Amino acid sequence: MPVDPARQVIAELAANATTHGRVAGRDFRLTLHVVADTLRIEVTDTRGERLPELRPPSSDTESGRGLLLVEALADRWGVTEGRFPRKTVWAELRFPSGRTP
Repeated sequence: MPVDPARQVIAELAANATTHGRVAGRDFRLTLHVVADTLRIEVTDTRGERLPELRPPSSDTESGRGLLLVEALADRWGVTEGRFPRKTVWAELRFPSGRTP
């Protein structure tokens, strides 16, 4: 699997967790799973009441495009609500046919 898409998705989800999921004294958790031909990236934070929204950014802002990048790079992504106050934003990237790490 080319590392650039995975690296970019990890960076975007981690940036969102620190920007929008931050609570003083709490961190976020990054988990990576490889199952068969799929890499699953999970970022869990403690702002379960703030679910991410995919929406077009304003043309005059420098931020707000992270989930659009995740949408473009990942094969699928979503949010799993955990035990309050947790939520996990995840993305899955498939390896090219016949290649695993």
